[in-house]
Amino acid sequence: MAFDPGKDEVLKKWKCEETGLMISINKYGDAQPKLQIGPRILKKKDGTDRAPSKAGRLSIEDVMWLYDIIDEVKDELQSLAGPL
Repeated sequence: MAFDPGKDEVLKKWKCEETGLMISINKYGDAQPKLQIGPRILKKKDGTDRAPSKAGRLSIEDVMWLYDIIDEVKDELQSLAGPL
């Protein structure tokens, strides 16, 4: 079965302005929504976005940002996924 981009859906996303790290809740077709960490989108000197890159290893700034929003992310994922 080949990947179908039409079935891939971003339901919610967050971006850390300081580090460019993005996290999102994604769903493919009828599957359960899942959390994705990455990509990382950094800024060029002129202020425009560079091409996305892998999230790679997380810095303390990334971890603190994730820690600050994790309850919001968890609640959103639970509401989209439905009861366990």
